[in-house]
Amino acid sequence: MTRRRRSRRRRLLDHEEEQNPLTGVANLFDIAMVFSVALLVALVMSYQLPELLSPTDDITIVKNPGQKDMQMIIKEEGEPVKVLNMSEELGTGTGEALGTAYRLADGSIIYVPFDNSSGST
Repeated sequence: MTRRRRSRRRRLLDHEEEQNPLTGVANLFDIAMVFSVALLVALVMSYQLPELLSPTDDITIVKNPGQKDMQMIIKEEGEPVKVLNMSEELGTGTGEALGTAYRLADGSIIYVPFDNSSGST
């Protein structure tokens, strides 16, 4: 009887498991997810916009300023991201002038608010 036990043990130890072709790709989905998240973080860092990952920063991005396909992307804390597209419609309504914007010779734009006491610059 001891001889039978030894032979069974040897057969179990010498017996190779059946080869399953999917055992090598069992974690492929996990690897793909880690790779996609790393790619997303690398993309944000390459555009030098780490503020998009921070939940506390408010940020406004203007894409293609002054062109027909201009977009404004606004991210505020606690609110969903808003994308505003340029349109040909003119806004109407009542309001008050807040200041004047000037374009300098180097192309930069500065804003000068009106003095509150006199209503002019």
